[in-house]
Amino acid sequence: MNLANYFNLSFSLPVTDPTWIFLIVLVIILFAPLLLTKLKIPHIIGMILAGIVIGEHGLNILERDSSFQLFGQVGIYYIMFLAGLEMDLEDFKKNKGKTFFFGMATFIIPMALGIWTGMDILGYSLVTSTLLASMYASHTLIAYPIISRYGLSRQRSVSISIGGTAITVTLALLILAGISGMYKGVIDSFFWLVMMVKVAVVLFIIIYVYPRLSRWFFRRYDDSVMQYVFVLALVFLACGMMSFIGMEGILGAFIAGMVLNRFIPRVSPLMNRIEFIGNALFIPYFLIGVGMIIDLRTMFEGGEALKVAVVMTVVATLAKWLAAWVTQVVYKMEKVERQMIFGLSNAQAVATLAAVLIGYEIILPDGSRLLNDDVLNGTVVMILFTCIISSVVTERASVKMAQSLADSKMNDEGKEVNRRILVPIANPETVDNLINMAMMMRGNNRDDSIIALSVANDGNDTHTGNVANCRKLLEKAAMVGAAADVGVEMISRYDINIASGILHTIKEHDATEVVLGLHRRSNIVDSIFGSIFSSLVKATNKQLMIVKCLIPVNTLRRIIVAVPAKAEYESGFTRWVETVSAIGMQTGCKLHFFAPQPTLSRVAGAVAKRHKSLRADYSVLDNWDDLLLLTGQVNDDHLLITVSSRHGGISYDPSFEKLPSQLLKYFAYCSFAVIIPEQFGEHDVESISFTAPMAAAEMTSYANLWQKVQGWFRRS
Repeated sequence: MNLANYFNLSFSLPVTDPTWIFLIVLVIILFAPLLLTKLKIPHIIGMILAGIVIGEHGLNILERDSSFQLFGQVGIYYIMFLAGLEMDLEDFKKNKGKTFFFGMATFIIPMALGIWTGMDILGYSLVTSTLLASMYASHTLIAYPIISRYGLSRQRSVSISIGGTAITVTLALLILAGISGMYKGVIDSFFWLVMMVKVAVVLFIIIYVYPRLSRWFFRRYDDSVMQYVFVLALVFLACGMMSFIGMEGILGAFIAGMVLNRFIPRVSPLMNRIEFIGNALFIPYFLIGVGMIIDLRTMFEGGEALKVAVVMTVVATLAKWLAAWVTQVVYKMEKVERQMIFGLSNAQAVATLAAVLIGYEIILPDGSRLLNDDVLNGTVVMILFTCIISSVVTERASVKMAQSLADSKMNDEGKEVNRRILVPIANPETVDNLINMAMMMRGNNRDDSIIALSVANDGNDTHTGNVANCRKLLEKAAMVGAAADVGVEMISRYDINIASGILHTIKEHDATEVVLGLHRRSNIVDSIFGSIFSSLVKATNKQLMIVKCLIPVNTLRRIIVAVPAKAEYESGFTRWVETVSAIGMQTGCKLHFFAPQPTLSRVAGAVAKRHKSLRADYSVLDNWDDLLLLTGQVNDDHLLITVSSRHGGISYDPSFEKLPSQLLKYFAYCSFAVIIPEQFGEHDVESISFTAPMAAAEMTSYANLWQKVQGWFRRS
């Protein structure tokens, strides 16, 4: 009796069933990093080695079918897209000279060494040696996921490496297009002119049309799935257009990433989804596919194949190291920066494969191939070793750089107090904007925390008085944070009134600042917001920020900041400057500060000290009464931030009393926020919340004007 007939146990290699193929890939993605982490080997190498083992040149468990080609292509596009998306564009602009120098160095040096070794050592013709040299010149950012994991994507050396990649890959692909066209008989006097026109048209569409289309889409559609699909569609449209005109699609992905950079904040749900799906599926698929094309047996065949493989690997690695070293010496960079540049630029993969396959298919008049079998086998060996070297060097440089940055931060600031941002929520329509604003303020510092608070009391309406509704609001806040991989601590409490609940939470959880919402929709919560704000101003010394967002934060184009005289003498000066700078960094918006000259100088110094790459303009505003002059500076897609002060503060000015009425009359068309800076000294919370609970509803003249603001919003 044959049991196999009963249980259908037919089995053959390679596996062809899609279910088992996908399962095997998932098992590799899951366990390869775990096994190699114990050996302190970058997990990227694990993916490549796993591909070698399961591929047709290994155990022949899987064949490199169309699924690997599809997902692999998506994976490399993803790597280039993330590289552009996570770049610090301002740092890139400031270092454009260094970037151009490295881009040319990492192209010219490999070209020179490649042509010389190809002709003198390997005995190839000038055309073959030139194509071989262009393969050395190009490189793939295969180690970029390591940079993302350490949070170093905005470092100078990383920006230089990424920018240099775009330059050298473009030049290498132009050489490939020229040689390919020469043998196909398509090169004439108009070839390069037509090529330049086609490239210019594609760049115009990506650079000019994409931003306007993205701003329109993100303002009208907030569905997470639609936003993700929209971004991916733009990326692949860019890749497709580049491929259509004869260039490599990776250039389109990189440029699309740079253009969409400011529309997708680094800490946002959309960014988290993009990184998660890419790192979980597409990029590992690409790495496994790279491993599957590598045939280690060519290393042991000896003869000409081994010689070609050794020469190609040594020349490619040496040329990239020399380019990184020259850049370091010329610009007097740190050793770890040279290691980072070399690590990122050493790996050969996508463009190299494209060049060798095209060259392999070109048949010369004598019947031989432009690139023979020895070069084809030598290329896969070169890919293996350069990818391993790139991953190891980048991993070690990342560890050193991350540790150096942490030490530098501690030396500059001493022991930092982690920020704890309290976000009271009462209306489901403002939860998203408030939590997103808190995440912008938090930035990339994972030690800072966000606390969502919902207070119930007998005086509340059914929205907030009901404990179940409070829980729903908190769960929504937690979901917004979780979508961006940011933990939100949920607190629900019952108190005598809303103000006392917020004040006691500040005390109990040591909150450093509070973000309150302000919006157009009228309800009972709106009608008491003025008294809540007034009570907090009087009863706590923490930084307070009240916000009204009319458009999504990621679609803002500029942030205007109005600062009063002597604001630099307030104890909370550094904190609110850091808050505003963090929002600017995360949204990619340019900040435009308006203040009296002495204050403006201190603001500029504080910004430059912590955020050197932040885009900022500074203009003199001599008198706070001239605030209305800003109406010509603020558009409907701008955020106006006004820095105020508590009564009796150093920077307090009687004209602050007119601020609420000015905002509702002259700036109602735009998003705005008001910051009350932190002050030293404790206030008597108990006297407001318990011994005299009605005091929480008493309004000062400042709060009375805020009540007028609320009345206007209700009438709207």
